[in-house]
Amino acid sequence: MTATPSTAGMPGLAYPEESLRRDARVLTTRFDGIFAAETVERYVLESYTALLRTATVKAHLTQNAVRFATSRLTALAEAKGALPATRPSVLFVCEQNAGRSQMAAVFAEMLSDGAVTVRSAGSAPSKELHPIVFEAMAETGLDLSGAFPKPLTDDVVQAADVVVTMGCGDACPVYPGKRYQDWSLADPADLPLEGVRQVRDDIRNRVEALLSDLGVTTKDINS
Repeated sequence: MTATPSTAGMPGLAYPEESLRRDARVLTTRFDGIFAAETVERYVLESYTALLRTATVKAHLTQNAVRFATSRLTALAEAKGALPATRPSVLFVCEQNAGRSQMAAVFAEMLSDGAVTVRSAGSAPSKELHPIVFEAMAETGLDLSGAFPKPLTDDVVQAADVVVTMGCGDACPVYPGKRYQDWSLADPADLPLEGVRQVRDDIRNRVEALLSDLGVTTKDINS
């Protein structure tokens, strides 16, 4: 029987939705032999709680929490060597995870055609992505509708081969042996659409250069 984790400090959040309990059981099976059931359940509940703090729309909260927990558990397993890291891993970090890092992540995913593990996070995540970023990315044919702001956690930093920061200051933890890049980019939240387009195109060029440096052949996508 799956043990129920301690929820100290998280009153009322012991599986607030039955679907969250079911998904936690699925993840427990998926990570069997790597993490104890209690660890998986704790990650699911912590991820749910972290997203709940900023969520304005609860419709996809459970689904996003499970996605977030899965990404974190996978990162932790790779960092510990419990899962093979067969692809380079890149983490994009900005303050709100609502614009720059999200654009970089979707470009990296599409241009690498799955040859790179891509994650993004924010040092102080926003409630939602900037609407103007959706518009600018839609012009390239790329869809950000499934993206959501996520807090920066140690596990995803530990798993990354390259950490790209974009205005998160000293909030990003520094680990010896990690490769860091800092991209000086304007915050899309403060720009009109034309300015966001310029940031978008700059990000794409930088992502292409990064992928080339990692030895990854980029896929041709519409621009």
